[in-house]
Parts: sequence; structure tokens; C-alpha cells
Amino acid sequence: MHEIAAAKPEQVGLCPKRIERVASWMQVQVADGRLAGIEVMINRRGRTAFHRCHGKADIARSTDATPDTIYRIYSMTKAITSVAAMMLYEEGRFQLDDPIARYLPEFTGQRVFTGGGYGAVMTEPAVRDITFRDLLTHTSGLTYGFMRATPVDAMYREQKLELPGAEDPLHAIVARLARVPLIAQPGSEWNYSISTDVLGHLVAIISGQPFDSFLRERVLGPLGMTDTGFHVPADKVRRFAANYQKGPDGRPQLIDDPATSRFLAAPKAASGGGGLVGTARDYMRFCRMLLGGGALGGERLLGRKTVELMTTNHLAGDMAAMGQPRFAESNYHGIGFGLGFSVMLDPARAQIAGTAGECAWGGMASTAFWIDAKEDLAAVMMTQLTPSSTYPIRRELRVLTYQAIVE
Repeated sequence: MHEIAAAKPEQVGLCPKRIERVASWMQVQVADGRLAGIEVMINRRGRTAFHRCHGKADIARSTDATPDTIYRIYSMTKAITSVAAMMLYEEGRFQLDDPIARYLPEFTGQRVFTGGGYGAVMTEPAVRDITFRDLLTHTSGLTYGFMRATPVDAMYREQKLELPGAEDPLHAIVARLARVPLIAQPGSEWNYSISTDVLGHLVAIISGQPFDSFLRERVLGPLGMTDTGFHVPADKVRRFAANYQKGPDGRPQLIDDPATSRFLAAPKAASGGGGLVGTARDYMRFCRMLLGGGALGGERLLGRKTVELMTTNHLAGDMAAMGQPRFAESNYHGIGFGLGFSVMLDPARAQIAGTAGECAWGGMASTAFWIDAKEDLAAVMMTQLTPSSTYPIRRELRVLTYQAIVE
């Protein structure tokens, strides 16, 4: 297995003094009671120049955050699922503009919400079917029940279309989903959604094997992501972090105990949109694969041109122009979306230090990653605070990382 080497900051163009600002910032997050614990990895030119852990993975048990800590990565699962789908794309199994109804006929002839309230929803016919590209870019017209913005969201909650944590197998959830109206015409708006869960189901159908098996055999195994999966095995429970929310006193309040979490058992539906747990080291291997044009060491998952396609903006403008000016704690002016993650278009419009073309995403418990091919840089942040909009820590870390680049 290819190991990612370590380096001193100055060996990869980072200022040693400036990169220590990241460590100081991490300490402040814990000392001020924002986070129970935090782990940050920064890799440049193929070598990890910064890897620190601070605080607790589990406050009640006084378990330190360490490089072995396992976190709920939630929506950082989406990028991995998207890579799995694009591996099948490279095999000629589908085209991006193919309707998903070719494999899921229940999505034929869908209807789109136009107004009204719950119980009296008005709809119109969809002008076209949802395509694979729509799923990959979150322009499918699907949504999430937790958005609580439209009567359609309420229908998701009533129909128990929530993942991860579903009580039914994935095929049953997707079948129910197909009967609920879309919130927008396919391709017309960017709406964060259950799209990537549908994509994971399609990976299973097209490949002919369960989605979790495909990920394990074709993605996680080859990349050496040995601590990443859809549940935490019994022999690794002691390494599993607790999940928190901001309590009434402003300090972390437990919402998911690692000793009783549903992530201790294999799920009934493997969620391609948010079901994985894993370590920072594992996720950095995934990031380096993308920075390597689809390869890590001797393992190649994707061709270079496919990675270029995935990291190109596929929206008609930025996300703000597609109906999403803000999501979580982030401003989406100047930021587009590729095939599985956001893509920076204009750092000035986004009002954040960065590079045009970098791709990124995060998870509900405030985890995050970004990949900057021009700077040959990848960063992974792990913590467990829900929701991710509680504090702007992702934006703060980005600024602290980029200010350390001196060559």
C-alpha cells in the first residue's frame, strides 16, 4: 500500500511559523468551548506537512482526539460515491445525459411542485427526465426532508425518506421517492438533496453488486482506506468519536454517544449521500487520489480526463445564480458545482482566499475537505459538531492554510 510521506512545512513551500497559526487556532476552538476536539491534515506536493489533533474525541470518557479517531463524515461520503459512479461511466455503462429512468423506470413521467400547501400540492409535468448529471450536480429537483422549506420537504419526512438511518432497504426508499413531486424542473436549480443516495443505488444496479460491497472492493480497498465504512466494527468502537451540538451554555452537548450510536451496526440502507465513517488519514488518501489525476501509488481508480471533468463547473454560472446564494455557513457567490463537489470559480466573488478550480465539500458534523490542484494542496478537517453552520470554522481554516503558502 502506498504511504503518504510526511515533510517539514518549508520543504513543500509552507512557512513553519505561519502554519503554526493553524495549531493555535485549533487550540482556541477547544479552549473556548466551540469544539470538543479537532483534527487537521494539510498535504502539499504529495507530502503531509501539518497533522495535528487537539481536544477530546469523547468528553465524557476523556478520550483524546488522535490520528486513529473515527468520525462520522456524513456528506463527505458524496464525493466518494460520485467517484464510484464515474468509474462505471468510464466503463461505458452510462452517459451523463442518460435519463436515470433507463435503470429506474419508476422515475419516468415525474411531476414538479408549483405551489400550494401540504395536502393540496399543485404540480406540473416534468419537462424532461432526471439524468445522471442532474444527480451528480444536485440539479435533479430532488430535496431533503430536513430542509423544511417547501411542502415537498414535509412529504419526504412523512414518507421517511431520510438517509442515513433509514429503516428500509435502499431500493424501497428510492421507489417511494420516485412518487413524490420534484421541487424544481430537472436541470433548472441547484438544490442540495438525496440525489447522491439515488446515485449510490444506481451504482448497485449497474454494477450488479451491493453498493457497500462495490465501494469496499473498488474504491476504499484499493486506496487503503481501511478505517472507512458504513459502520464502526466492534474492535474499533473505542476509537469512535462522540457527536455534539452547541448546548444552552454554548459548550458541546452530546447528541450521539459512540457506545450506543446507530453507526455501530451495518445499516439497512447504505447511504451514498451521508453514511460513511472514517479517519482523516483515510480521507486524505482519497484527496491525494484526485490530486494524482485519479491514481494513488500504483492504484488507478479514474483517468485524468475524468477527474478534470468532475472538477469542472457544470452549472450555468455559480450556485447563487442557480438559486442557492447561501448554504450552511458558506457564501455561494463565485462557487460552482462539478460532479460530486463544489468548484471555486472566483475567489473574489466568493470573498475567501483560494484558487479558481479548487474543489471542496463538507459534512453535517462540521467535517470538511478541499483540493487545490494548482497549489498541489489538499486539506482535511475532522471534528463532530452538528450542524455544520454552527461556526464558520471551514472558512477560518481555509484562510489560515492559504496564508501559510510562501512559494
